[in-house]
Amino acid sequence: MASESAGAPVELSVGDRTVRISSPDRVYFPTRGETKLDLVNYYLAVGDGIVRALRDRPCMLHRYPKGVTGAKVHQKRIPSGAPDWLETVEIYFPRYGRTADEVCVTELGSVIWAVQMSTVEFHPWNSRRFDTEKPDEWRIDLDPMPDCPFDRVRRTAHIAHEVLDELGIRGYPKTSGGSGLHVYVRIEPEWSFTDVRRAALAFAREVERRNPDEITTTWWRKDRDPTAVFVDYNQNTRDHTIASAYSVRGNADATVSTPIEWSEIDEVDPREFTIATVPDRFARLGDLHADIDDTAFRLDTLLEWADRDGLETDTDTSTDDTTGDDTQ
Repeated sequence: MASESAGAPVELSVGDRTVRISSPDRVYFPTRGETKLDLVNYYLAVGDGIVRALRDRPCMLHRYPKGVTGAKVHQKRIPSGAPDWLETVEIYFPRYGRTADEVCVTELGSVIWAVQMSTVEFHPWNSRRFDTEKPDEWRIDLDPMPDCPFDRVRRTAHIAHEVLDELGIRGYPKTSGGSGLHVYVRIEPEWSFTDVRRAALAFAREVERRNPDEITTTWWRKDRDPTAVFVDYNQNTRDHTIASAYSVRGNADATVSTPIEWSEIDEVDPREFTIATVPDRFARLGDLHADIDDTAFRLDTLLEWADRDGLETDTDTSTDDTTGDDTQ
C-alpha cells in the first residue's frame, strides 16, 4: 500500500532522456494495488508497440492525477514546463477559432513523460502531424450495446474480417480494453475525414446487411437494440479519438487495449489483458501490429459503395475544443 507521501521521486533513463517520476508509490489501480511506477514499467515493457501506435499522431491524454478512482482530465494542450524535446503539433478547432499544441509521440521518453504527468490512457488522432487533415488510419469500432453478449462481438468481428478480405484489405484487430473490439486499417492519406467517415459508414452498412439481427448502424443510441453490436463509423470523424493499441484503460483492473490475431477472436477474453499480463505476452509474441505501416490500402471501392447507397455524413459529431478542465 502506498505511503502518505507516495514515495520519493525516482529518475529513469529512457533512451536519451531522463524522466523524473514523482509519487511513484501512489496506487493508481485498486484491484491489485498497482502504482504509478508499475504503470511506467508497463509502458517501458511494451515500448516499441506503444510508440508505433502513437508515432507522430496528435494525442489527447487522459490523465488521472489521483489514480483511476479519482477525477479524469482530458488534456489536449501541452502544459507549461514540458521538456523542450517533446514534439507537438498545433491543431485548429474551427468551432471556437482556437488552437492547441498536442503531444506527438516520437520516442518512448514522450510516453514516460506523459505517464509522469499522470496519463493512463493515450487517445491519438487517426492522422499524423505532417498533414493532420488527411487520415492514414481507418478505425472499425465494434461497440456492444449494454445487453449485448460478447459472442455477438466475436461474430461481428468475423463478418468484418470477411468483408475486408473481399476488399483485399488487411485489418489489424485489438481488444478495446473494455467490452468491444477494434480493427485498424492503414490507408493512403489522400482523403478528408468526411470521406474516410463515408467509407467507414459504407463498410459498416455492408457488415450490418450480413447479420441485421445482431448488428446495427443506427445513429441515435436510444433507437438501437440494446442487445446489438454497433459498428461505430463515427470514430473516423475529425478529433474523435479512441484508446490506442497498448494503451492502458482507466479502470480498477488496469485492462489494456491489446493487439490480437484474427485466430484468437473466438477464445479471447479482453478482461485477461492487463498491465500485469500484457508485458509477458509482448515478450513472447512481439508487437502483433509491427507491420501495420508496411502497406497502405485504398478506399475507392468503399466510396463507390457510399455513392451507390447515397450515404452522407453531414451530421455534426465533432468534438472541437471546449472550455473547462476536461479539455485542458
